[in-house]
Amino acid sequence: MNREQRTEDRGEKVLLSGNEAVAKSAIDAGCRFYAGYPITPQNELIGYMAKNMASSGGIFIQSESELSAINMVFGASASGVRAMTSSSSPGISLMQEGISYIAGAELPAVIVNIMRAGPGLGNIWPAQSDYFQAVKSGGHGDYHCIVLAPSSVQEAYALTFEAFVLADKYRIPVIILGDAMLGQMMEPLSVHSQEFIVHSKKLRTKSWAATGCKDRKPNVVKSFYLNLGDLEKFNLKLQRKYKNIQQKEQRYEELNINDARIILVAYGTMARLAKQAMVSLREKGLKVGLIRPINLWPFPQKIFQRLAISDKRLAFLVIEMSYGQMLEDVKLAVNGQQRVEFLGRSGGGIPTEEEIIKSSLSLLSS
Repeated sequence: MNREQRTEDRGEKVLLSGNEAVAKSAIDAGCRFYAGYPITPQNELIGYMAKNMASSGGIFIQSESELSAINMVFGASASGVRAMTSSSSPGISLMQEGISYIAGAELPAVIVNIMRAGPGLGNIWPAQSDYFQAVKSGGHGDYHCIVLAPSSVQEAYALTFEAFVLADKYRIPVIILGDAMLGQMMEPLSVHSQEFIVHSKKLRTKSWAATGCKDRKPNVVKSFYLNLGDLEKFNLKLQRKYKNIQQKEQRYEELNINDARIILVAYGTMARLAKQAMVSLREKGLKVGLIRPINLWPFPQKIFQRLAISDKRLAFLVIEMSYGQMLEDVKLAVNGQQRVEFLGRSGGGIPTEEEIIKSSLSLLSS
């Protein structure tokens, strides 16, 4: 029995990186197939899966490429297995066609992107410049993925667990969107108690899965429609599903927004810096709040729309490790009814607490 297992049995916290927390959560959630290709800064995740999948009754494959990995996930998911892959920005770009196929076949899958700076090969520093790729669906066709953005190691564990539940519930690919800071940082993690850990043998059989048809009619997994009108009917079905998800799956954290004059908006690890800036400004008596989107798709529009039509004058300061990607969704939600400003850096640059405070003070004085 290893140290990690002993501490869990005593109910104590374990010290894991964000990458390891995602991997551990996937196994605890019943993931029994993983395929991936090494790329920094998510290699601790693939390393954890390589070490622990076999002992958990699962299959680990280090594929020859990211293209192979996503298509192996397609096949495993089609057979009814909970399946996952992970990569970092350039590798996720290579997976886009496969992700579109998975969405088109209405298969559940979890895809983890621990973002690094780009464009191109870029570098291994943290960034949030893959937002568009994730929420606007980087592959071809009218499809969406649910996108979850954890901001801590604890939340990386919790949201990965939730990702598998959502993927099965809606038969949809779910993306965990982290960054190099989250992937590499180590924090104490409280894992689920054993009675809540889902094992593959306890998961409900998927009636649609291609598992052999000796005692039933064949199941067909496809995303190809030749007859005129059939594909449009299928796309309309998908759109109804997406509208249902948009109504039911808007997650966010709000802090001090009721009396705020300025509301900081940030996600993932960037929200941690924004939160500390908010605390510092509050200590000075300044009315600053925070909204942290947890679902990036569907974007939590409802909270922004409610604030946008309030009778008080507000300003939203969107803070990202990019040059303005989530910014567009905030502007769409606010719909020109309140002021929206932006602070961003990328290429490995991270907006500092001091920069957030300076921008906030400038907004308050204008």
